[in-house]
Amino acid sequence: MQNKVALITGGTKGIGYGIAESLMKEGVHVAITSRSASSAEQVANELNSNSKTEAKAIGILADVRDFESHQHAVKTVLKHFNQLDIVVANAGLAHFVSLEDMTLEQWQETIDTNLTGVFYSIKSSVEALKNSKGYFISISSLAGTNFFAKGSAYNASKFGVTGFTQAVMLDLRKYDIKVSTIMPGSVATHFNGHTPDDNDAWKIQKEDIGELVVDLIKMNPRTLPSKIEVRPTMPPS
Repeated sequence: MQNKVALITGGTKGIGYGIAESLMKEGVHVAITSRSASSAEQVANELNSNSKTEAKAIGILADVRDFESHQHAVKTVLKHFNQLDIVVANAGLAHFVSLEDMTLEQWQETIDTNLTGVFYSIKSSVEALKNSKGYFISISSLAGTNFFAKGSAYNASKFGVTGFTQAVMLDLRKYDIKVSTIMPGSVATHFNGHTPDDNDAWKIQKEDIGELVVDLIKMNPRTLPSKIEVRPTMPPS
């Protein structure tokens, strides 16, 4: 994995940050995107300061809801590192409200970010991944197979991501591009305004997902775990 290059959407915190840290430990250069230029730059500097390898991180201003923005992110990575081997479509958000209370704006933002953003991520990077025979990984959710009350928009987006990624896997494996989707359950992150604390010790930790991404990339080329469900071992009763 030394000197491979990864692009991670929404990489400034949570699962995206955990993936960036884990990849850099393996010598992978990373580019993290954020809708805030200052946040992307600040976190990239933090990753560089903490790195124990020669891997480098850069921060890029990009919005996964905007295709041209994501095209710019890919071009920036190629200009800086001359290659792109791994794309992790991680950026996401949630509005957990009932159908009656959901606004049109909440629905559209959820679908645009969680589903269309994944499409833009692979659409803008597919030619680069063909050249590198790379790996595309989407971060879906157990909500992409299990529905729940007040989850209509989130469920719709994550069901979509799961199905979309599996179909893309069939489209792209002829180019020796690997495609997987990871479907985590409860993860201790700041997602949806939550603040992690000691009560989250039972949850999946962000570094656990990072280690899983590393394991996928290290998998023998003949083998592809295309859909991975991940759960806390012992959730509260």
